[in-house]
Amino acid sequence: MPKEDKNSLKNKGSKSGKVKFNLSWLYLILGCVLLAAYFFNFDGASAPTEINNLQFQEMVLGKDVEKVVFVKSDEHVNVFLKGKSVETKERYKEVKDNLKGPQYFIAQNDYKAFNDDLNRMIDEEVASLIASDTNLSAADAKNLRQQYAFPITQDNSKNWGGEILLWLLPFIFILLLFYLPFRSMRGGAGGGMFNIGKSKAQLFDEKSNLNISFKDVAGLEGAKEEVEEVVDFLKNPKKYTELGGRIPKGVLLVGPPGTGKTLLARAVAGEAKVPFFSLSGSDFVEMFVGVGASRVRDLFKTAKEKAPCIIFIDEIDAVGRARGRNAISGSNDERESTLNQLLTEMDGFSSNTGVIILAATNRADVLDRALLRAGRFDRQIHVELPSLPERKDIFGVHVRKLKIDTDVDLEYFAKLTSGFSGADIANVCNEAALIAARHSKKMIQKEDFHSAIDRIIGGLERRTSIISPEEKRSIAVHESGHATVSWLLKNASPLQKVTIVPRGVALGAAWYLPEERHITTREQLYDELCVLLGGRAAEEVVFGEMKAGTGAQNDLERATKQAYAMVAVYGFSNKIGNVSYYDSTGQSDYSFNRPYSEKTAEEIDNEVRELTDSAIKRAKQILLDNRENLVTLANWLVEREVLYAEDLEKIYGERKFESAPSQENDLQ
Repeated sequence: MPKEDKNSLKNKGSKSGKVKFNLSWLYLILGCVLLAAYFFNFDGASAPTEINNLQFQEMVLGKDVEKVVFVKSDEHVNVFLKGKSVETKERYKEVKDNLKGPQYFIAQNDYKAFNDDLNRMIDEEVASLIASDTNLSAADAKNLRQQYAFPITQDNSKNWGGEILLWLLPFIFILLLFYLPFRSMRGGAGGGMFNIGKSKAQLFDEKSNLNISFKDVAGLEGAKEEVEEVVDFLKNPKKYTELGGRIPKGVLLVGPPGTGKTLLARAVAGEAKVPFFSLSGSDFVEMFVGVGASRVRDLFKTAKEKAPCIIFIDEIDAVGRARGRNAISGSNDERESTLNQLLTEMDGFSSNTGVIILAATNRADVLDRALLRAGRFDRQIHVELPSLPERKDIFGVHVRKLKIDTDVDLEYFAKLTSGFSGADIANVCNEAALIAARHSKKMIQKEDFHSAIDRIIGGLERRTSIISPEEKRSIAVHESGHATVSWLLKNASPLQKVTIVPRGVALGAAWYLPEERHITTREQLYDELCVLLGGRAAEEVVFGEMKAGTGAQNDLERATKQAYAMVAVYGFSNKIGNVSYYDSTGQSDYSFNRPYSEKTAEEIDNEVRELTDSAIKRAKQILLDNRENLVTLANWLVEREVLYAEDLEKIYGERKFESAPSQENDLQ
């Protein structure tokens, strides 16, 4: 029976309500018994009460003491009272449940001094009685003293059990500190600390209920074609081997987060119908030396036994980072030894026929070169953000189980979500369903999807935020400036919606419909720069330069980054020239040196400043030419809080430029 089947049976057993025995319970019970034996008595008697010398004197003179025992090891005297005195006298009601004794004890560390003081006290009491009654004879006096006398014994034994336990407790505690972490690293059922080097891979085979197929993966046609070939080879190997070809040993899925790399791997597991081992790169990493390499060996040993099969390693960059980059040599020796073992198993002296490695990462630039070479990962499949048709297909997959209204146009929302990944689109669909349910709707309508997109991009609405009328007016003018400049510039993205309702950390937001393009011209970047600075320009046009607010901080940050990219990355500067200081390999991230001189850095700063100054002057001129319409738009925005493209058409007329075929959202 496969390991996962055993685990499922165990889970079923635990859910049935039956409590299974655990060896840890025995250790816990034994520890409690030892502690109880040390700190408590098991003879049913309660602990004796401490008294002082005066109280002990009253007990002796009252003829209530049966005997006393001097315990040398604990340096105290146990006092045993007569059973009749305990039962009849009211002063001993607190110890009536302890007839056997000792009922009391006195702190005393000198047996001779205690004995002398006791005899002196009895002699003084007898002498006082004789002095008060002259008729007493010497024999009567002797009998009288015997009435007060009681046996005094000395206990010189030691509590060996308590002392041994006191010595053993620290060692038991230390052993538990080592034992518990080993138990937490068992890595599966019945592991124990000696199975720490076993692989943690989860096995899926024909008995596993994995119902995901390639039909559930939308928008990744190129990537699906590549992995479908791997699946087809495992099903029909003769089709490829007859021509002398061989299937790639490894396939690496590379792309941004949320684009569907792991989902594609799950579809492979559902389609292949061969053993599929799934684990994460962090499952190899361990604090103990040699554990990672041992897990790699165990994984490939198990995979060879079940060949043909697929091994999927998610987030492989956790173990596959380039070697030798860390200046502290000892901090990553274990990770490097794990990587060395992985390299050997993937393509070493021994062959891995029938074992195909499928891995995923969104940081291929940090992987070791030896891991990426042909023979280990023969193919790199780039899983990029979906295009417009792919986003429409992804929406179609995620709305299968949703009750959507007939007015929901998936193509429109595909345009509206440019730049969204597959995970983002899934989140939009789920959020729309939650919003519809929150309003007790029977169907998910168009406005629910709009609200879901606004919620994901901008955050939750902060309707309770207290904003003064002056601040609200300033925000409206700011957002109106963005809307106006984008509406009147040819290469700027046309506006879809503008709002002054606070969302997340933003006090206002504008949603645009940019063209979905792969190459952007210098003119287009410059127009976008003007739109970014349109908010600050509108504040200066309406209120004056001295009354412009701090709300443009995010705009200025983005505009500065874009201006630096135009000058130092894309070569859109006449003074700097056609050079690019961008390092696509990421090596410069670890360097303190810049690839240009101080003089060049100064020229770059001057070019960026001139570029931003020119852009804001252009934006201000556009707004000055349309100041009356700008104020009207701001007033409408203050009244309604949300305006759409139709509202801008009423003020500025229909946009003269051709509308873009796709859409993207942007916060200002």
